[in-house]
Amino acid sequence: MMQTVRTIQQRMQAAAERAGRSVDEITLVAVSKTKPITDIAAAYAAGIRHFGENRSAEFAEKARSLSHLPDIQWHFIGHLQTRQSQPIAQSAAYLHAVDREKIAQRLSRQLQDAGRTLPVFIEMNVSGEESKGGFSAADWEQDTQQQAELLRAVSNIVALPHLQVLGLMTMAPFRAPDDEIRSVFRRLRQLSAWLHTVLPALDAPALSMGMSGDFEIAIEEGATHVRVGSAIFGGR
Repeated sequence: MMQTVRTIQQRMQAAAERAGRSVDEITLVAVSKTKPITDIAAAYAAGIRHFGENRSAEFAEKARSLSHLPDIQWHFIGHLQTRQSQPIAQSAAYLHAVDREKIAQRLSRQLQDAGRTLPVFIEMNVSGEESKGGFSAADWEQDTQQQAELLRAVSNIVALPHLQVLGLMTMAPFRAPDDEIRSVFRRLRQLSAWLHTVLPALDAPALSMGMSGDFEIAIEEGATHVRVGSAIFGGR
């Protein structure tokens, strides 16, 4: 595990250097969903501190089992059903998939009850694939109605108490050519820049994008958080 993590970190370093960036700007989130506690403990021993889960019950169980590790950070990275949001509001460090206003509103209320604030990413469906979640953003550059809908949704979510919007999140198509993947990541970065132009008070520059097969491209296109699973833990 130690060598595997070191190799991922070296690849991140090289990608950051190609983009003229510092690797210190980029957080590696080890996607530990479906993996046993022993694998997570091994990754932790290898230096990883950020772990990603996508099922509420599994997240809660692992968080309890590893609560003796004070600096471990849990990222919830999957679609969050409304009825399963309580554990995330109670103890997740980050949420990467705010994909609708309803879940944001519910979390805001639950976070108020818990007396805490949750850093979140707003998920954007830039690729236009029906299998992908997030707010529709496949035609955001040309479609003025889509622009208006995105502006309204982001404004409403940012205004909610106890949610700290860090930035945007997206997923590229699986097994697509590199230039297509790069385009999705670049367009998310451009969408973030546009939102900051039309919402001057917005301070959410972070970009969660890139997985095991494309995290280097994501880093080259501005990712601040990459979600790497199989390249660390092996296949599921």
